[in-house]
Amino acid sequence: MFEDDFHDEERSPLEELLEKYEMVKKGESVSIMEEEEFERVIEYYFQNSNEEQALLACEIARTYYPFSANVLLLKAEILTQAQKYGQALKALDEMEQYDSNNLDAVLLRSDILLGQFKYDQAALWLEQKSGEFEKKEKIEILLELSDVYDECEEFDAVFDTLKRVIKVDRRNEEALQKICFWAEFTERLEESVALHTNLTEEDPYNALAWFNLGAAYQGLKLYEKAIDAYEFCVAIDEKFEFAYRNMADAYMRLKWYGKAIEVLEKHLEIAKPEDVIFEAMGYCWEKQKDFSRARDYYRQASQLSPQDDGIFYKIGETYAREQQWEKAMKSYSVALHLDKNNASYCMAIGNCLMELDVKSEALVCYLNAVHLKPGSKTTWLALIKGLYLTGYYDEALTQLDVAREHCGDKADFRYYQAAIMFEQGKAKEGLLQLEKALRLGPGKVKLFTELNPEFLRRTAVAELVSKYKKK
Repeated sequence: MFEDDFHDEERSPLEELLEKYEMVKKGESVSIMEEEEFERVIEYYFQNSNEEQALLACEIARTYYPFSANVLLLKAEILTQAQKYGQALKALDEMEQYDSNNLDAVLLRSDILLGQFKYDQAALWLEQKSGEFEKKEKIEILLELSDVYDECEEFDAVFDTLKRVIKVDRRNEEALQKICFWAEFTERLEESVALHTNLTEEDPYNALAWFNLGAAYQGLKLYEKAIDAYEFCVAIDEKFEFAYRNMADAYMRLKWYGKAIEVLEKHLEIAKPEDVIFEAMGYCWEKQKDFSRARDYYRQASQLSPQDDGIFYKIGETYAREQQWEKAMKSYSVALHLDKNNASYCMAIGNCLMELDVKSEALVCYLNAVHLKPGSKTTWLALIKGLYLTGYYDEALTQLDVAREHCGDKADFRYYQAAIMFEQGKAKEGLLQLEKALRLGPGKVKLFTELNPEFLRRTAVAELVSKYKKK
């Protein structure tokens, strides 16, 4: 007796309801279940992926409540989930006889049409229904409509629909967040500027509108105007992370690296540490030639993202700028270990080895770079320059011919060939190649003179270079 009482106390209301339903199902119940109780039973089976029992509960419920729109809507949802779209539409058709303006039914019919890949019909249905609802319900339909237009790749219609949402509710967070992306994607940034300028005039404390205005200006490369908009945004919401990110980017585009650092430091105060923020800080300090501080931030970025080879490459670059070749090489080697197929890393290591006078190993690195990226002019130039500097002139000429096969005839190659000819004592051929190089790319003559500044002491060379400078 006591065990039974204890068991009754332990039973949950749901268990009691399911037991009551079982009795109704068997025809043994002396009491009638409420409509809401049937709905709870149907939802229980539906949520537990028991489609068959959920549909059976719908049919039993309808024998008691034949005009229940809610039961029919639940049936349609279950059939939609099971991809039985035809049956689901029949249930919705019947349901709409009892409740013609049910928002859930409108959205469900749209989902069914999308499931049938009838995008145009889904859009037409939602367009039609959007005029029958007001305020929050209208907004829900329009947001669904924007997703439908996205599915059928009518991207301008997505932008226009989001504008309609904002017209109804100028602070709708979802629409404001989405329209920022679509303004850039559809290249309607000027329109976005006009839209958000109006919004900020009507609602000057709308932080998202100020952010979107900044993003639109930034997309148009009007960085100072973008910064002004972001300043308003963070004045309203001082924890608006993306405003700080974008503002820092705008300052970097303007090469105002000190200002960018201030904004990034503020970001670090309000948000969790992120590798991209530390990396941006490192970049700004590097641009200000404070290489030691740049490395500190790059290292903090690498701790958060230890598999990011690019960060180790940047650390190597800071050492290279200070001519600390061994340390630079170590960082480049870590980058190459993480990405073994990166030709730039091979070249960077090769450059360090050349500076350290380990020329044979440097040439191996340049060869690896060429094998990894044979279509890149840069890799060939590194190899050919390395061969030139080590005095392998014949091999350099051979590689020049191979380089042209891969990359075509470039001024850079002609300048190198001219230098090799002069080193081999073939002055006449050297002048000929130099003139061809000057015709192809007169602005690249430094490639030639940097290999050996003594070339300009030759009267014929100086006159030829001067002739093309005047042109």
